[in-house]
Amino acid sequence: MQIQMLGTGGAFAKKYANNNALVEVDGFKLLVDCGITLPRSLHDAGYSFDDLDAVLISHMHADHVGGLEEYAFQMMFRYGKKPVLYIADTLVEPLWEQTLRGGLTQEPLTAITDFFDVRPIKEGEEYEIHPGIKVKLILTDHIAGKLSYSFLFNENFFYSADMKFDGALLSRLSNDGVETIFHDCQLTSPGVVHASLDELLTLPEDIQEKVWLMHYHDNMEEFIGHTGKMRFVQQHEVYTV
Repeated sequence: MQIQMLGTGGAFAKKYANNNALVEVDGFKLLVDCGITLPRSLHDAGYSFDDLDAVLISHMHADHVGGLEEYAFQMMFRYGKKPVLYIADTLVEPLWEQTLRGGLTQEPLTAITDFFDVRPIKEGEEYEIHPGIKVKLILTDHIAGKLSYSFLFNENFFYSADMKFDGALLSRLSNDGVETIFHDCQLTSPGVVHASLDELLTLPEDIQEKVWLMHYHDNMEEFIGHTGKMRFVQQHEVYTV
């Protein structure tokens, strides 16, 4: 499985764009999150929405779902297709009622299923999205009262949503065979709703060696050489995991 970060920045990123990814196996392309900057990031990487086979959503913040309106409209009116949407069953209604309904509704189109082929998935169960891409949702702590799910791909690749530091979870995943961890990182402390760099530096070195930092500030370069055994994910670079 290959992963290319279309953006590696946080919610306010301008230089690196929102933290959205493209996962690919044998030509099948899965978009992981679809933030405000995603339409431009996708274009800059040489893709169109029609090149995508499905989208997987982690949680409800705009840097992760703010591009879904354009995705839906382009697929309907430009390409005449209904895109496949994988999302936690607990987020289907909130995504429509709290985020997409105002912009997408136009009679007779009044439901999320008018725009997307919605495929709800349950926390803790493994789903095969495509041969070579299996995913399991892990509920992780981000904002009080807002559900957020990180992803375990193929039992060996952990991709965090926005999440507070959880050293016990990372240790357990590492012990269970996870070889690569893409983790959101707030470079300055306190992290509050994200894992901070200082917190991630408390991880044992054998776990740090598995960690790639993403969802960072536009001043990321100032921290190169100060991340212990951890490395930064580079925007647009393709990684095999």
